[in-house]
Amino acid sequence: MSTGKDVTYRKHMEEELRALNASLEARVQERTAQLEDVNGELEAYAYSISHDLRTPLRHIASFADLLSRNAREQLPPSSARYLQLIQDGARRMEHLIDGLLDFARTGRHDLTPQTVALDILAREVIRDLDNAPGAKTVQWSVRDLPVVQADVLALRQILTNLVSNAVKYSQCRDEPRVEIWGEDQGGEVVVHVRDNGVGFNMAYSHKLFGVFQRLHAAEEFEGFGVGLANVRRMVVRHGGRVWAQGEEDRGATFSFSLPRSVPRAAPASEELSAALVKKGEKG
Repeated sequence: MSTGKDVTYRKHMEEELRALNASLEARVQERTAQLEDVNGELEAYAYSISHDLRTPLRHIASFADLLSRNAREQLPPSSARYLQLIQDGARRMEHLIDGLLDFARTGRHDLTPQTVALDILAREVIRDLDNAPGAKTVQWSVRDLPVVQADVLALRQILTNLVSNAVKYSQCRDEPRVEIWGEDQGGEVVVHVRDNGVGFNMAYSHKLFGVFQRLHAAEEFEGFGVGLANVRRMVVRHGGRVWAQGEEDRGATFSFSLPRSVPRAAPASEELSAALVKKGEKG
């Protein structure tokens, strides 16, 4: 006795599935190569911009300083003020160039995940900030910070940027207060940094992590809108996410998540590209 079954259709579908998988893999490899090429070009572009801008900028700053030393006393008050604006503008431009380069470098650093005790790392960051020249006394609260798998250099920079931001925007208080704590949410670890500072309007929260975006005037708080963009980029490369909650004059809480295992992250170039285009449009 024998039985038979026509498997022609099944074989046909299996062949199509194998062909589709091979095509998808080839497209992924091609896309990855394209992104790596674009990332390299953008980094080269950023360095080229910095070099091209620094030379005339140095000339402006140098001759403005010479004019200030040699002729400031002879200048009328209005002209002295114009000269001071030129000097301040040159210094700000130099900081913006440095910020652009720092942002470009965050995509080049290869992640090396390892076991990191967030509690120890956070206290090291706090110690460095407390020992900084002119540091104001801050009331610190650190609790429930877990051990995570992350790149220690990137994680230190993330914490440093968020904690120093909290200190900066709470310096106007008589008693600045900064809290750092963590939560275990199953598949990920969430870290929060809260301050009792000036806060922000949630209507503009979408601008917080953009490159060169600021919600407060430079005259009120120093900075150039790069630190939080770097935080977002490094967290995303770890496979996490970042967000913030705040209220004007009632402080803010910045949070980020880290997955239990860190994926292999390819250098991202989209934010750098957008930043360069945006600055070019502003011209």
